[in-house]
Amino acid sequence: MASNSSNRILNPNAREAMDKFKMESAGEVGVNLKQGYNGDITARQAGSIGGQMVKKMIQAYEDGLTK
Repeated sequence: MASNSSNRILNPNAREAMDKFKMESAGEVGVNLKQGYNGDITARQAGSIGGQMVKKMIQAYEDGLTK
């Protein structure tokens, strides 16, 4: 059965960059992620990683506007 997920990365080269970004953000908030399955982290930890990623993306966008 094919996946109909809208949460997919269309550019295969972006997968590696997003994984690196996620690992970097996890380190910044003190969550120890490992390569592969991370289903053992809490929802709070996962949320803090996602929040950090969004925070960094917004900051990068704002920095681009001021240049």
